[in-house]
Amino acid sequence: MSIPVVTVGSAQEAVVGGLERLHGPVTVVRRCSELAELIAACQSGLAVAAVVAEGCEELTTTLVDRLGAVGVSIVALTDDPAEANRLHSIGAVTASTGIDAADLAAKISEAVDREGPRSRPLAGRDAGFADPGAGVLLEAAAESVDDTPRGSGQITAVWGPVGAPGRTLLAVNIAAELAAAGESVILVDADSYGASVSAVLGLLDESAGLAQACRLADQGLLDIEALKSAAMPVYTKAGTFRVLTGTTRADRWTELRAGAVSMVLERARQVADHVVVDTGFCLEADEELSFDTMAPRRNAATLRSLEMADVVFAVGAADAIGVPRLVRGLAELESAVPEVSPRVVLNKVKRSAVGHSPRQQLGDAWDRYGPGAGVDAYLPADSVACDAALLAGAVLLEVAPDSPLRMAIASLVCAPVQQNRNSFGRTIRALRLFKR
Repeated sequence: MSIPVVTVGSAQEAVVGGLERLHGPVTVVRRCSELAELIAACQSGLAVAAVVAEGCEELTTTLVDRLGAVGVSIVALTDDPAEANRLHSIGAVTASTGIDAADLAAKISEAVDREGPRSRPLAGRDAGFADPGAGVLLEAAAESVDDTPRGSGQITAVWGPVGAPGRTLLAVNIAAELAAAGESVILVDADSYGASVSAVLGLLDESAGLAQACRLADQGLLDIEALKSAAMPVYTKAGTFRVLTGTTRADRWTELRAGAVSMVLERARQVADHVVVDTGFCLEADEELSFDTMAPRRNAATLRSLEMADVVFAVGAADAIGVPRLVRGLAELESAVPEVSPRVVLNKVKRSAVGHSPRQQLGDAWDRYGPGAGVDAYLPADSVACDAALLAGAVLLEVAPDSPLRMAIASLVCAPVQQNRNSFGRTIRALRLFKR
């Protein structure tokens, strides 16, 4: 098998020249003068491997992720152990600058063989970048070659269609209920259009924890301690969880690149038992029309979160507008991320919007017009409890522990409901009222 390679860096002329003199399967098809030229050559499909002999410090997770998506493996030459660890963490293969040409050729062949599946198309997988051909064929995102064991934590993504179906309300209170059950939890605000977790929890934070973590991940510097520093602790009466706050302005969405978000979520699942992600609503990839194939996609954070999630809650408002939006949204979700099997949640269930016996009415309508999947939960409307929680910058289990809404969310995530004898009777009555 012939392996076309592009190189950059004149300082390692002996090594690159040695590759050319080997007359083996590895063939140097272009010597580039700078990293930008090498990127362009890789984007054009000229090579399946790149040897970076100079400028390794410019390599980032985003760059390695994008080149991996077009089937290019990167071999970086460095003698600095710290830099080698950083490059290894972002997905590059490393070798010493004095490596023998034959050994370098073997390492290139090994890297290409190992990362070969990356170059094969994977329908429905979003690479996180604008690509004029992506509408016809989507490429798989680069997989990290980091040997760190995959975390055992579960990623739960909360998604919903356009409007205000209650994505953030559900995500925040899921995190709180899991924390109350004694689980370690990290809540991530990955909404690139209207991040609002900070406001809901009353956090005066201007640092955008997720963006900070993504910057570190992009440079290969995000370790567990760095992630903990970026995630702000939130204390409740029943438990504590951490929050990676969202971007402080909508125009900062470019900081949430797919490769970096992947690494942040993977690190988060190593730290916590549960990673709860509040995603954006939009699943479109209209940035594919861009002629700049290295441009980021605004919806990459949402799509990558859904791709990596172990559980996806699809939440919609239980009214004449919200239900049709959810039905259409689920079709879009299946098209964008076909491997996802969402758990459907209808929120804001009330008689005034649906009619007598709202749960039965909604169930019948869903069976008739829904996409085939059943409804996993009906969350009752409770504007008084929600307003009180928002005013206090708190979660429902603190301001309204006996609320039917709070009880329904706790039941949804299988978290034990914290009760005491004084509230037991009121809770039972609330649940009976909700079931009607």
